Amino acid sequence: MERRRQALSEINVTPFVDVMLVLLVIFMATAPLLQQGVDVNLPQATGQALSPAERIVITIKKDGRIFLNRSVVTIDSLKTLLSGRKEKEVFLKADRDVPYGVVVEVMGELKEAGVERLGMVTEPKTRLK
Repeated sequence: MERRRQALSEINVTPFVDVMLVLLVIFMATAPLLQQGVDVNLPQATGQALSPAERIVITIKKDGRIFLNRSVVTIDSLKTLLSGRKEKEVFLKADRDVPYGVVVEVMGELKEAGVERLGMVTEPKTRLK
């Protein structure tokens, strides 16, 4: 008697589903940790979204503290810290409750430090239809 072997035509997807569920849990757990920066209450405006590339971000909190990326700086040291950098593009995040004079003062320091392009970071404006 001759026994012919037939190819198994069924694919077991259980290991594939197990791996995918593990990856999903890992990504869900690490996604909140990828958010960087200092929390501020940004004003809302329309415009294009920023690319996620690493850039210099100046943050002004409601209490007047100024951050260069994630480290606290003074307005006097801001010019000296930015003068030696190659990047001439800086993004400014200011809390909506920061007095306008403080924002203008920081912008003046950035201009004196040689910053050529200054981007203002805002929250996307929600539109009700």
